[in-house]
Amino acid sequence: MFDRDSRYLKTPVFKGADFSGTRPRIIQPTSGVLEHRVTKEDRLDRLAAHYYNDSRKWWLILDANPEIFFGGNLDMGRYANSVIVIPADNSRSRYG
Repeated sequence: MFDRDSRYLKTPVFKGADFSGTRPRIIQPTSGVLEHRVTKEDRLDRLAAHYYNDSRKWWLILDANPEIFFGGNLDMGRYANSVIVIPADNSRSRYG
């Protein structure tokens, strides 16, 4: 179902009467290695490109800041002046 490099590969599945799917994956606590003060122009994909040289790794920042972000919203303007952590890239995957 998932690519062998996917971060969702080991996510538990469920089977219902009408449909089946994937349960939310467990996000382990992350200690940030950098702090970043958000500006109204920031976007997760741009921060990922800056810090990881890969805009597709925006999910690393999202996972490290669950109390601030909701879903995959790349626009961070509403969090302007908040400080977020930028974790080290310990992912094995090319794409997450």
